[in-house]
Amino acid sequence: MGELGGAQKMMIAVAGVFAIGFFLVGSNKEQTDEDKKSAAMIRDRANMNRIAGRKCPQLIKKETGTQITSLVANTKTDNATYLTYEYKGEKGDNFKDASCTLSASDTGFHITSVVIDGKETIK
Repeated sequence: MGELGGAQKMMIAVAGVFAIGFFLVGSNKEQTDEDKKSAAMIRDRANMNRIAGRKCPQLIKKETGTQITSLVANTKTDNATYLTYEYKGEKGDNFKDASCTLSASDTGFHITSVVIDGKETIK
């Protein structure tokens, strides 16, 4: 037998990629309960961050008329049931401090509190 042609090398490479893929998929199915809980917690926290990052600035703008342009100043969470974003107003903003709490329930994630300058505007 002579040298391998380009097509044969490509077929061997593709077969190798498939073999590695099957190995990785097979090994991922053997997760422990702790691994599954950890992955679920990470997904929930990411969803909470995504939802709060979208809804909180909208609600604060609705209450104050000020578009949130600053980053979150502080975050409080238990990584399972609630996430609170705290914002510091900047020069020219219509608020000094604002916080927005997103809570988890059986029906999903909901904004449960918005506090602006110490006054709760949404319960």
